[in-house]
Amino acid sequence: VFGAITWWALESGGVAVIETQTADGGVRFTHVWYTEPNGELWLEAGTPENGWFIDIQANPAVRFEANGHSARYTARPEEDPSGHDRIRSLIREKYGIRDRWVGLVVDTSRSVAVRLLQAEE
Repeated sequence: VFGAITWWALESGGVAVIETQTADGGVRFTHVWYTEPNGELWLEAGTPENGWFIDIQANPAVRFEANGHSARYTARPEEDPSGHDRIRSLIREKYGIRDRWVGLVVDTSRSVAVRLLQAEE
């Protein structure tokens, strides 16, 4: 039951896929939560050790897919420490009880906000 509820919390809606390039040249596909305040696109890396977050440190070019739409972006981690509080607030607002449930099993105290900027094609 615990696993089923956790799957529901993580995957039941509002989930995107981000495609990044790994250090060895491979491709990584990661399911991520996202938010769109004021038309901007923001993601949360749960920890700085998340694989996709490590990938964007070396190569910020990503493909983001949600709701049947896909586009290329440049990922920019938020350097300002207030970014963590902001992304946590936005994620909490969008995902509600699902975010609270995930917070029981995942420590997001070191999460990092990442803004996606439309890439020039």
